[in-house]
Amino acid sequence: MRVTQPFLAKSFLARSLDELKRRSSIAWNLDAVKGPSGPRELYDFSSTDSINNCIIMSDALIGGASSSQLDFISASSSPSVQTSTSPTSFARFHGCISTSLPSDRLTIQRTGYAAFRTPDQPPTVFGRSVWDIDPYAYLALRVKSDGRAYYVNVQTESVEPTDLHQHRLFSKRPGQWETVLIRWNDFVRTNHGFVVEPQTEILRQKVHSVGIGLTDRVEGPFELCIERVWATNGLEERGKEPESQDGELKNKKGEKIQW
Repeated sequence: MRVTQPFLAKSFLARSLDELKRRSSIAWNLDAVKGPSGPRELYDFSSTDSINNCIIMSDALIGGASSSQLDFISASSSPSVQTSTSPTSFARFHGCISTSLPSDRLTIQRTGYAAFRTPDQPPTVFGRSVWDIDPYAYLALRVKSDGRAYYVNVQTESVEPTDLHQHRLFSKRPGQWETVLIRWNDFVRTNHGFVVEPQTEILRQKVHSVGIGLTDRVEGPFELCIERVWATNGLEERGKEPESQDGELKNKKGEKIQW
């Protein structure tokens, strides 16, 4: 154990130094006044560790039969996945949705979901690490979807630890790599799948994690590939806005939320 302590300390100090550099850069470049000079990387799926550190969930946790996996895919080791537009490495979120209810747990009345999220960020000398995305207007994701009704889940510091801010992941080109932009202000605060009223604005200075979930309860296989997640103001990355659609999220009255 004594041998590993210097390595753990170095890792902690390295993270703290990186955070100090980031904060100093913001002050030096006057990002708070002029706006950030470029996008901010939040998470990329470029290594096996980046995949293994993610949190994977499904209704199997409550006795359901849905399955979910998150695999690391490298184009060098899987030439068949390589195209002119595909990244060199990415995560493959896949599995199978089942709405079967567990026979031994009669209190469970609803199943059929799967999800994953990025890991909690390690601490620094400044305290618990969070993403401050306040200077940015959009969350950007580089994905290849199968066209199913996925949701993007953002977790921040909140009065209720189980609160999530959610938005539909609208894919305009299923089966192809594309960049999806979502306005941070368009996320809806939810708790256990229901919209919370009154709504509160997302706490943009203290974002903990970003994830993707599938709750459409359509039985069968699913697959979504994701390369990276970042915050941006780059309007050139924005495609045509999708038409307003009804989602799976509902308020307490049972009314669907229209995006």
